[in-house]
Amino acid sequence: MRKGFRVLGVAIRTEPVVFAGAVLASAVYGLMTVASAWALGWATEHVVLDAFADGDVADGAAATAVLLIVGVAVLKALGVGGRRILAGVLQFRMQARSRRGVTRQYLRLPLAWHHRHPTGQLLSNANADAEAAWAPLAPLPMAVGVVVMLVTAAVAMVVTDPVLALVGFLIFPAIAVLNLVYQRRLSPLATRAQQLRAEVSEIAHESFDGALVVKTLGREEEETRRFQAKAHELRDANIAVGRVRGLFDPILEALPTLGVLAVLVVGAVRLEQGAIDSGVLVQVAYLFTLLAFPIRALGWVLAELPRSVVGWERVQGVLEATGSMEYGSAEPAAEGPARLEVSGVSYSYGAAGEPVLRGIGFDLPPGRTVALVGPTGSGKSTLVQTLVRLVDPAAGAVRLDGVDLRDVARGGISRAMALVPQQTFLFDDTVRGNITLGLPLPDEDVWAALRLAQADGFVSALPAGLDTKVGERGTTLSGGQRQRVALARAIARRPRLLILDDATSSVDPQVEARILHGLRDSAEAATVVLVAYRMATIALADEIVYMEHGGIVDRGGHDELLGRCAGYRDLVTAYEREEAERAVLEAGSAGVSPDDIEDIEDIEEVPA
Repeated sequence: MRKGFRVLGVAIRTEPVVFAGAVLASAVYGLMTVASAWALGWATEHVVLDAFADGDVADGAAATAVLLIVGVAVLKALGVGGRRILAGVLQFRMQARSRRGVTRQYLRLPLAWHHRHPTGQLLSNANADAEAAWAPLAPLPMAVGVVVMLVTAAVAMVVTDPVLALVGFLIFPAIAVLNLVYQRRLSPLATRAQQLRAEVSEIAHESFDGALVVKTLGREEEETRRFQAKAHELRDANIAVGRVRGLFDPILEALPTLGVLAVLVVGAVRLEQGAIDSGVLVQVAYLFTLLAFPIRALGWVLAELPRSVVGWERVQGVLEATGSMEYGSAEPAAEGPARLEVSGVSYSYGAAGEPVLRGIGFDLPPGRTVALVGPTGSGKSTLVQTLVRLVDPAAGAVRLDGVDLRDVARGGISRAMALVPQQTFLFDDTVRGNITLGLPLPDEDVWAALRLAQADGFVSALPAGLDTKVGERGTTLSGGQRQRVALARAIARRPRLLILDDATSSVDPQVEARILHGLRDSAEAATVVLVAYRMATIALADEIVYMEHGGIVDRGGHDELLGRCAGYRDLVTAYEREEAERAVLEAGSAGVSPDDIEDIEDIEEVPA
């Protein structure tokens, strides 16, 4: 409960004016509720009882009663409206602030942190947890305001008749004990339910994200069962929470009613003894019935506190996460191809993980093209992540024009570099929207980027050209078309360093060659880093860096490495050897002579 009140204190300090307005409106409501009891008691004493006694009511008394009751009702309605509106403003502002804080922190945290946290959990932090953290804010102003009503009503009862007030007050210790038991029973159940919400979100996101795999491999039933099992756990956890609330809520509501019955019993005895009159009994009994509502309002706040604390702690776990990248103040040069220097770069996933990069070092002069080549798992994509500072190396440095990337100002790297990743991602937007991503680029620049990416032909043939919607993840386009649109997106930013992480693997080799030649020969030529496998791509580079097991084995020109590096030769000629072996098998099955087969086998030894 202490934690819950500390969370509420954060909201009060953040939005003091809105909270004060909501509490003031709630206080008006509370005061007018107590005033309605006084008005009812006055009307009973001066109008109703006089009517029974004399058979007539003075016009002034009747008019006064009406004005009192209507006036109190109007002020009470204004208090209700103001309280609800301002409480909603308070709650939604705090939820929006938490969501913005969480998503901004996601952008600040390095990629290594995201590798350790599933996407479904991150979605839950930004949505369900932020919502749960501030759920008590909706009833909070009412609960604070009705404290005024409680105090006022208690004072009014004591002034009216201390004996009846004492009888009614006996119910409060029971309510306090009940609330304490309630919180202790509900808190662990609410914590478990909130965690399961994140797990259900995680499974759903993973299933939707892998829909192609699920569909093509016929895993629909297995995925359904996996989701169903976790959803049933969440259902059972929510039922457990509901069972506790369903048990305690009726008791909380019943206790004030029992107090009213006790007041009526004792009041009837005192009325018979002549200690009080009928108006006093009606007023005190009605005041005590009013106490049931503020007690329920306080119960609503207390009921939401366990869930609020869980949501707050999960949100704070993100906001207080360490590892966000620090930036310097250096600004890269504005024009011309960049110079890239990589010196002694090492990196591992996790503090005790096996290094995936080991002392990588090479220089890339401005305007040159280097190809990173190596077998799967050699560390090429991880190296690319360090080149664009998605992750910082554990040792060594990456320098752009002689400046360590860690010293570059925020946004400076994205202005100087562009990465086209291995996995192409397009938004559910138009072709233009996917290329500009909000930048105010004229269509001339968009078309120029498309021409350089060899994408202008198919884009102009689309039904609406640049305004054609490409669907979620670009599903209406082929793999090669998606890659070329992604490449145009990078080119449109006129980067000084362009990094292609196997970004043309789905493109025809001839189209790929035209793209790479265009990048080199364009008026705004950039320094280019290629992660490539195909010989046609590799041969276009000025220099090749061959990697194995996270380190550089050799570097040089294509012909040099073919002659002296066995690993490089085996990797880049694997496709040609496969074709030669297939030709030998086909020739043997067709009855070709052994001498002819030997001639075919000689293909293996001829460099492409």
